[in-house]
Amino acid sequence: MDKERPLFILAGNGPYENRGCEAIVRGTTKILREYFRDPRFVCLSHFDSDNQYLKQCQSETDPDIVHQAVNRVRKREVIRRFWKPSTWTHLYQRFFNPDALKYWTYEKIYPHLDEAKAVLSIGGDNYGIASKYPTIFTNLDDIVLEKRKKLVLWGASVGPFNAIPEFELSMSSHLKSVSGIFARESSTIEYLKTIGVVNNVYPVADPAFLLDPIKPPHIEDKVPIETGAIGLNLSPLMGYYVTGGDQKKWTQIAAKIITDVMKKTEMPVYLIPHVIISGSNDYEFMQNAVSLMEDKFKKSVTIVPAYSAAEQKWIISQMDIFAGARTHSTIAALSTGVPTLSLAYSIKALGINRDIFGDESYVLRSDNLNALSVAERVISISENASTIRRLLDDKIPDMRNLALRAGEHLQMLIDI
Repeated sequence: MDKERPLFILAGNGPYENRGCEAIVRGTTKILREYFRDPRFVCLSHFDSDNQYLKQCQSETDPDIVHQAVNRVRKREVIRRFWKPSTWTHLYQRFFNPDALKYWTYEKIYPHLDEAKAVLSIGGDNYGIASKYPTIFTNLDDIVLEKRKKLVLWGASVGPFNAIPEFELSMSSHLKSVSGIFARESSTIEYLKTIGVVNNVYPVADPAFLLDPIKPPHIEDKVPIETGAIGLNLSPLMGYYVTGGDQKKWTQIAAKIITDVMKKTEMPVYLIPHVIISGSNDYEFMQNAVSLMEDKFKKSVTIVPAYSAAEQKWIISQMDIFAGARTHSTIAALSTGVPTLSLAYSIKALGINRDIFGDESYVLRSDNLNALSVAERVISISENASTIRRLLDDKIPDMRNLALRAGEHLQMLIDI
C-alpha cells in the first residue's frame, strides 16, 4: 500500500533545533501535499549527536516523516573509540580514500533511493556561504545523480564563489548537472547567470513562507505579550561578521543594541531565539547580552523560551516591529505582515528583501551593524510601519504563491 504513495527524500538539512530548518521541512511538506497524492518523506539530516537525532525522532509531529541521520566522523567519537579498527578505517578513508567516505557518509539514503520520486536538497543556504567548500553537499548530489534520480536544490541560495575562481568554475559545472535549482531569491538567480548556470534555474520563494503559525498553549500564562512590542533576534553567528568572531565584543554590542532600542523607542522588547543548537544558541547568547545590561533595563526585556517553528512564528506575528539576524526569523515576521529589519551577512537576506520591497531599504548589512545603526533603523521602520504593512499585505500572497509553484516545477521535472 505504501509503495503507491510517492516518496520524497529531503536531504541536507540541519536539526529542528534550528527553527529555520524545521520551517523549511514544514513548508516543503505542505507544497508536496498540494501537488502529489498522499506523499511520504524521509528526512536525511545532519545532527551533532545521537541524542539530538533521537530527540527529533521522538518529538516529530508529522506521521508521514521518517528521520535518518547522516553519518559523521566526530572528534570526540574518534578519541573515545581510537582503539577500534573501524575508527582507523574511517580515518584512512577521510584522508586517503574520500570517495569511500562519501558513500559511507550517506549510506542511509540507499534503502530509499530506488523508490524515491526525487531527492530535494533542502538546507536553504548549503551552497550559499562563500567561505566554505560545500563538499559534503556536492557529494550527496553526486550519489543521487549516479543513481539517475532527480536532484533539486530546493528553496536554495547559492554562492557567490568568486573569491576562488577555480572553485567557482568547478561549481558552475556541478550546478549545471543537477536536475533543478529552485532559487528562493533573485540575488541567487543573478549570480548564477554570471557563471553560466541558467537552463535549470527556477524562481521560487522560501518554503517557510507557507508555514502556518500556531499559538502556543497557555502562552498568556508563560509569556504574556504586550501590545506595541518590538521583537529582536540576535545570534552568535552574526558575531563572525560584525567582530570577526570576537564573541565577547559581539555580546557587548548586542547588549547595547537591546538597550538603545529600548531607550529610543520606549517600547517593550521581546528577545526571540530561532536557533538553540549547542555552540550557536540564540537564547544563551541573548541571555548573556541581557546580563551585561543595567538593572533598570533588564527588568523591561523578555527573553522568549524555545518553542516550535510554528509557535515562534505566531509569537513573532504578535510584534509591532521585528529585527532579526536569523533569516528564517525574518521570514516568519515578513510572512505575517510585521514590518521587519533584516540584519544581513549573506545574499539571502538581500535577495529576499529585494523581491518583496524592490530594494534594500529594510536591510542592515553586517559591516554597518552597531547599536546606533540598529536603533535608528528600528525607529525609521516604526515611523513607516503602516506603509510597510500595506506593502507586505500586497506582496506576501505573491511570495506564498511563488513558494507553492515549486511543487509545479517539481511535478514537471519528474514527468520529463
